[in-house]
Amino acid sequence: MRSVRAVILCLLTALALAGCMRHPGPDAMARPHNDLDALAYGGRQASAPPPVARRDLRVRAARASVPVVYAAAPPPVVHDPAYRLDSGDRLRIVVYGQEGLTNTYLVDAGGSITMPLIGAVTARGRTTAELSAAIAARLRNGYIREPYVAAEVEAYRPFFILGEVAAPGQYPFVPNMTVESAVAIAGGFSPRARRDRVTLTHTDARGTVRLVVPTATLLSPGDTVLVDERWF
Repeated sequence: MRSVRAVILCLLTALALAGCMRHPGPDAMARPHNDLDALAYGGRQASAPPPVARRDLRVRAARASVPVVYAAAPPPVVHDPAYRLDSGDRLRIVVYGQEGLTNTYLVDAGGSITMPLIGAVTARGRTTAELSAAIAARLRNGYIREPYVAAEVEAYRPFFILGEVAAPGQYPFVPNMTVESAVAIAGGFSPRARRDRVTLTHTDARGTVRLVVPTATLLSPGDTVLVDERWF
């Protein structure tokens, strides 16, 4: 009798276990995956930002520490209003309302420019303002009733550099040029050159002078620089 009860109990237990296997358990509640929901629902902590390689950190720091410099436009060339013209200067002459007279003119070896209608006009020794007045006076004498004339230096006469440099010769003059920059334009000193001073020949309305000057001396159009040979 007891053995029959034991068999029946085993069968009932097996059936109960089989019924439990047929019904799946409750699904687990999906956890939020964004940072704000995770904090609100007490789930996993907010995700940290992705790690940055040490090299990227160094590059970013270098970029942040280097200032950005914007190159300014080069300043315009300022011409000296007291500059005295001479042979080799190239001038821009503008006669307002007269396209046939407005042009570029070169001061010739005789120190003059040649314009239509009025012919040769002396430029040597004059400033651009004085030359403008002289041209206007010539045009007013039988050609134009009230001429308006403006003159400016388009290119200065060249300078000359001789002696112990790599390429002696004639070169275009640039405003604010020094003896040192003139030597650089001529290719630099030769191995036998004296480098601390040079002989400068300058000509103006007072005449021609020859001076021994340091290399930081400013040049004028038409100057001649002589680089001497050192003795030892």
